[in-house]
Amino acid sequence: MTGTDATDAPVEQNDRPIALVTGATRGLGRAIALELGRTHHVLVGGRSAAAAASVVDLLPSAEPYLADLAHDPLPPLPKRLDVLVHSAGVERGDWIAETERAVWEDVFATNVFAVAELTRLALPALRAARGVVVAINSGSGFVSGPRGGVYAASKFALRALTDALREEERGNGVRVASVHPGRADSDMQRGLTAKLGEEYDTSYYLAPEDVAAAVRAVVDLPPRGTIETITVRPTKKR
Repeated sequence: MTGTDATDAPVEQNDRPIALVTGATRGLGRAIALELGRTHHVLVGGRSAAAAASVVDLLPSAEPYLADLAHDPLPPLPKRLDVLVHSAGVERGDWIAETERAVWEDVFATNVFAVAELTRLALPALRAARGVVVAINSGSGFVSGPRGGVYAASKFALRALTDALREEERGNGVRVASVHPGRADSDMQRGLTAKLGEEYDTSYYLAPEDVAAAVRAVVDLPPRGTIETITVRPTKKR
């Protein structure tokens, strides 16, 4: 089943387990969608139909899930959902003294509020499947620094959200993981590196596939165990 709208196709009838990956049209999300696509029917989350279709076409079983998660009403979810990966995210903001409220609200809308709302809507299906929620966080979910306060604050909040969700859903059979990559080769990292005036050198960064491998480990762990928090950092240090 490929190239159809998630609202039109009864994906719950597919024999494969079903995974929804947000932000799946580029960077880490794309790598995660391709990795999970080896075994799952993937709902490819994105805002652009063309970009989502380009990923759908690479997978044996997939379809788009199109929405601006921070601003649009969310499309209906399938009745069956085994894995929800929150990979969509934005990095904005600068010196706190120079960052207006609208920027904070925009970053939190994508990185926190959209995650909370999509999870809320998905929980009935995830509970029924005894599924897995994976939040792609960041090293900035543990440590903040100059010019990174907005992004880090949203990732601290995301960590708080996933910590609470994990305990709330433990009795319902839903496992919740927080994956914290260090610097990884991505469009977001390119933008951040340019903002900080640093050289972009991928020899010091994770590949997107490294993060996807960490997500695979979370998803494939037998249900009797949960990888609650996992940090993946580049081996090479500047």
